[in-house]
Amino acid sequence: MEALNRPFVFINSAMSADGKISSFERSQVRISGEADKARVDLLRAESDAIMVGVGTVLSDDPSLRVKSAKLREARREKGWPKDPLRIVADSRARTPPTARVLGPGCIVAVAGSAPQDRRDTLSPKCDCSKCEIIVCGREQVDLTELFSRLYDKGIKRLMVEGGATLNWSLLKLGLVDELYVYMGAMLIGGENAPTLVDGQGFKEVFPRLKLCCVQRLDEGVLLKWSLQNSRL
Repeated sequence: MEALNRPFVFINSAMSADGKISSFERSQVRISGEADKARVDLLRAESDAIMVGVGTVLSDDPSLRVKSAKLREARREKGWPKDPLRIVADSRARTPPTARVLGPGCIVAVAGSAPQDRRDTLSPKCDCSKCEIIVCGREQVDLTELFSRLYDKGIKRLMVEGGATLNWSLLKLGLVDELYVYMGAMLIGGENAPTLVDGQGFKEVFPRLKLCCVQRLDEGVLLKWSLQNSRL
């Protein structure tokens, strides 16, 4: 049951055949090939916003921009910004002020308990008409409230690019409609390596998926699922 309006939300991720999204050192591993990278760029270009957790920012320093000049131009022709909005879920305001994700078109969502000095460090980058800090939740970002506020800002289609903890939180709250998983032809291993979904794990009630599509891509396979308890 959804008490508040929210965007259509889908997770996109790449994992190894043993379910790992990076190494035990939390370092980025190249799992997908060029065809999958082009697919991901198209998904970004078709979205209103792209979201990651602060762990992804700290480990990968992603820019979250559309890479293809053709796709950026297609967005401009529709009257859209050349890139979707970029959103970081960062309860403790740990995003480095030098992070590539920051700048015009970035929203950093923090909890009320985030240290003020860290918020002040981010303010020159984020406190402007096109880029802001949103405070929602006390100890952790209230994702349900955040999504409602994003919806009110006109964000109707939201792409989530991880990481494992954010994926878990969204799935636990029933805030995900679709799941795209590219499974690469490799093994990473490691009991401490992050998986597609980490967090505490589910018990008794497990989210059920409906398989929508299977496609061979590069040397791996792309799986598209819908969440059976979603709005679809």
